[in-house]
Formats: sequence, C-alpha cells, structure tokens
Amino acid sequence: MYTAANSTLHLHYASRVAHHGFTAVELMVTLAILAILSAIAMPSFRTLLERWSVRQTTESLKSSLMLARSEAIKQSGQIVIQKIANNTDGCTSATNKTDWDCGWIVCNDSNNSGTCTKTDPILQTVSAPRNVQITRTGGADTIKLNRWGLVDGAFLSFSIVPLDKSTSNPAAQGLCMSSGGRIRIIPSEEIPCTS
Repeated sequence: MYTAANSTLHLHYASRVAHHGFTAVELMVTLAILAILSAIAMPSFRTLLERWSVRQTTESLKSSLMLARSEAIKQSGQIVIQKIANNTDGCTSATNKTDWDCGWIVCNDSNNSGTCTKTDPILQTVSAPRNVQITRTGGADTIKLNRWGLVDGAFLSFSIVPLDKSTSNPAAQGLCMSSGGRIRIIPSEEIPCTS
C-alpha cells in the first residue's frame, strides 16, 4: 500500500543520498583557513629546520673530531682533518680557507705532509648540509692531530650558523676543541671560542 507519507519519506531519503561531498563555498572556506594557518606556522617551521640542520652539522663535526682523536692515538699520530675544497659536488660556498661549508675528510696522513692527498687512506668523508655555514675561526683548511690525540697547534673553534645568517641567529652554535682535546658545544653568544 503506497501512501503520501511513504512518498515524502522516499523523497527525503533520496535527497539525503544524493548529497555527497562539499559545496564550493565550504571547500573555499576550508582552503582559506588552511592557507592562513600555514602562513602563521611557516616562520616557526623554518626556524625549527634551521636549528635541526645546525645541530646535525655540529654533531657530525664533533663525531669526526672524536674519531680523529681516537685514530691518532691508535695509529701514533698522522691523522688529518681537511676541509673539502670549494666547487666539489656542486658546493660553491667554501671560498675561503676557513669556510668548511662543503664538508671535511678525515685521513691517515701516511706521507706526513700535513694534508690529505690522493694516496692517503680516507677514514671518513662528511658532506655538510647545503643550508649551513661552517667557519673555522683562527685556523686554516687542515687540522693535524698528534700521537696523543691532541691538536697540533692552537685550539680549534668553529661557528655553525644557518646559511647567510650571523652568529646572533638563535639557531647558531659554536664548537670548540681545546689543545688538550676537550670538545665543547657552546651557545651562539660565546662564538668565537676563547679557550
């Protein structure tokens, strides 16, 4: 038995089934809200990425220094850490001797030249992230370690900052290695290291 009430119920059910999805106005409002939230979050996200890149680079440099020290003790010296030259693997930001932006090599300086040559065994190669500047303050492009695992010469000091930023950037860090071999990671206010 078909009644008017059944007809109304059937139409109501059919109209509910036919409406799936969003209207164009609902979609535009949702996209506008997402765009506003993204614009608000981007500066914080960029700072977070800068901090992460600097921290990753600092830890890699610290790890390489510790490896070089232990190998120098094990092999009675002749360990060198040398910056990777500018224009290597597309890196063009290490134009000065003190710019270590392209990364570094740890080698066994078998001919005792004070540098890593093509014949020296490579112990480690580290490519630095492209969005970080690494500057050695008060030094050059090589670090030589003696048989006691100590830096042959003055203490080491590096500043690690986001690309094209200064040491006053909140993400900036410093890394110091005393002539006695102690490695410290310092806040940006203390760059460059003095001891």
